[in-house]
Amino acid sequence: MAENKYWLMKSEPDEFGIDDLASRKNQTTWWEGIRNYQARNFMRDEMNIGDKIFFYHSRANPLAIVGTMEVASEPYPDPSQFDPQSKYFDEKATEEKPRWFLVDVKLIKKFDRPVLRDEIKEKQELADMMLIKKGSRLSIQPVTEQEWEVVHQMAGEKP
Repeated sequence: MAENKYWLMKSEPDEFGIDDLASRKNQTTWWEGIRNYQARNFMRDEMNIGDKIFFYHSRANPLAIVGTMEVASEPYPDPSQFDPQSKYFDEKATEEKPRWFLVDVKLIKKFDRPVLRDEIKEKQELADMMLIKKGSRLSIQPVTEQEWEVVHQMAGEKP
């Protein structure tokens, strides 16, 4: 069995925030709409059930890691790519050859104290975190075990 990996997934809270996830049945949902090949490949090829994820509110004030989730399914084709009414529709995708994949995610915990991006930038132990690298805009990013632990400490949480 593979060792758990750590990830960060971004979402705009006015589109889908951590409170939206908390209100879902079983606090679980699919993570749809990824249309970047590198982010898709992380989900399709590298994520495993049980991997831990930071939930990051992007395009928000403030920008912050607001809680944790875990991967709750194997990757499978994103159904929105086949729906002409969806903003994520892809006319080149077919049921036989899907282009886009997703995983289900389950809420672990909403942080009582979000960890602000500005705080992350100031923390020496997080200097190499992909989230704060110049030009890094991926909506799904790998996180190291040390980064996972340091962010939890900053949030006043146990990893």
